[in-house]
Amino acid sequence: MTMFHFFNCAILTFGPHAVYYSATPLSEYDTLGTSIKAALVYLGTALVKLVCLATFLQVSENDGFDPYQELLKALIGFIDVAGLYFALTQLTHRNISQNHKFQAVGLGWAFADSVLHRLAPLWVGARGLEFTWDYILQGLEANANLVLSISLAALGSLIWLRKNKPKTLIPIIYACAGIVATMPSITSYLRRGLGWHFPKVVGFELFTSLVMAFISWQLFSACQRPST
Repeated sequence: MTMFHFFNCAILTFGPHAVYYSATPLSEYDTLGTSIKAALVYLGTALVKLVCLATFLQVSENDGFDPYQELLKALIGFIDVAGLYFALTQLTHRNISQNHKFQAVGLGWAFADSVLHRLAPLWVGARGLEFTWDYILQGLEANANLVLSISLAALGSLIWLRKNKPKTLIPIIYACAGIVATMPSITSYLRRGLGWHFPKVVGFELFTSLVMAFISWQLFSACQRPST
């Protein structure tokens, strides 16, 4: 029963990445190499973030919300944006379109994040004798992160790769990218500052991911239209 619970949670956490790859044109254009490269860039970015967090952050004695520490975390979190910029602009990709490139990069980015942050807790905790909803919620959180990662990659591709953007949309693109990039700090404030419980935070992440995905899709579609 414990292994059954583990496999269910693992499928919920990692399955949507495989489904997204196989159900979209990414599999037809063989973009797996691009996703793997993006995942490796994420791992390098995570290592740099870990060193920065260990160097600049102080160990807190309580679990309360510290505005200064959270601001520092948010600034360090923008290293992810730098890593995403490198993955989108500096890596060599196959002859794939901009549409497929940002999806492949976002998919690899999200999968690496799930493996790094959720695989070990799943293996240790989900096989326990006592049933808990926490690991199912972590799987749902991984799904939200998948959507947010692809949305951020789409917005990043508009910022760095799309040159002929409508000028009226540029502030909206940057604002949406800033919101998605600071989501870890926003959810941290909800948990520690406002005292939200984990299910409520996950619900917020799922809702926000769907909203940002819709906005990103609309912005990407608007920038694809020929200018008049």
